[in-house]
Amino acid sequence: MKINFNVPPFTGKEFEYMRQAVDNEKICGDGPFTTQCSEWIEEQTGTSKCLLTTSCTHATELAALLADIKPGDEVIMPSYTFVSTANAFVLRGATAVFVDIRPDTMNMDEKKIEDAITARTKVIAPVHYAGVGCEMDTIMDIAGRHQLMVIEDAAQGIMASYKGKPLGTFGEYGCFSFHETKNFSMGEGGALLIRDEKDILRAEIFREKGTDRSQFFRGQVDKYRWQDFGSSYLPSDMNAAYLYAQLELAEEITKARIDRWEQYWELLTPLAQQGRIELPYIPKECVHNAHMFYIKTKDMEERSRLIAYLKEKEILSVFHYVPLHSAPAGKKYGRFHGEDVYTTKESERILRLPMFYRLTADETEYIADQVKAFYAAN
Repeated sequence: MKINFNVPPFTGKEFEYMRQAVDNEKICGDGPFTTQCSEWIEEQTGTSKCLLTTSCTHATELAALLADIKPGDEVIMPSYTFVSTANAFVLRGATAVFVDIRPDTMNMDEKKIEDAITARTKVIAPVHYAGVGCEMDTIMDIAGRHQLMVIEDAAQGIMASYKGKPLGTFGEYGCFSFHETKNFSMGEGGALLIRDEKDILRAEIFREKGTDRSQFFRGQVDKYRWQDFGSSYLPSDMNAAYLYAQLELAEEITKARIDRWEQYWELLTPLAQQGRIELPYIPKECVHNAHMFYIKTKDMEERSRLIAYLKEKEILSVFHYVPLHSAPAGKKYGRFHGEDVYTTKESERILRLPMFYRLTADETEYIADQVKAFYAAN
């Protein structure tokens, strides 16, 4: 039984919808399927506007443009995140200011944010790790008192919420990912969620190469012109067609993942009770989306041995981010504020088990059995 770490989601309608996109003779950006995806996300999240993008990276770059990030600005974020969280702001000349994470959720420690604020701070960028919401009440309170913007990296957060409110809708901007490793995929893709209607027109201009082309196609101007700087952040409508096939079954896909997540939890709880591993923590105010299931081993050495053992059993498990502040670019473009108590330590213990839409109950049981067999022999 060979089990990959990830298998991109596929419902069976993707090819049919992609053919429809071709038949529509509109395969470039902002075709009918792009509109359907954007409207679905707007309805599901309640956000003012969703703009589909070529990646979550580009969605975050668009957010940085809209936030008017300039050289010398500072953006507070966790170091335990993907490089795109920092790159979007570093590209605009900002400094990434890293703060420690919480060991329970692996999210940025909201209690460390305020001390990291300086006269140059412009944005707080929380990352909702594993689709588990950050402590957004505290973060929004800090941002409000210090007149800072909030840009949510909700790459892993679609269909998840904090206190009943969808992730990605708290700050001025939220960013989703539809990479092949995410719950819903278009291969490469993302979305920018815009909270305030006043920002929509400017966002459309940045996204459409700095032109008012979107207004032109709506009949609001008689010709489109270069209005500002910008770039091309529009995905092909064929990519959107692929994604829409999954959004139509979003509840089914999410439930299937939750079922496997809960099965892992039940099967591995005895090991956690014995103190051999730690399991994910979901705060009571959060509804997660089963984006991933991870365990924490004693240390990096044990994790490496477990990964190797599972590989022998034809199970692909992986670790995750190397903290950005320890990387060459992190040292060049950022700084860690305060003490690194948990970021490095916890990153060296985390091990992600296979999690994808078509993962079966039998496969999940087999994986859990092999994890238990490893610890029984060690």
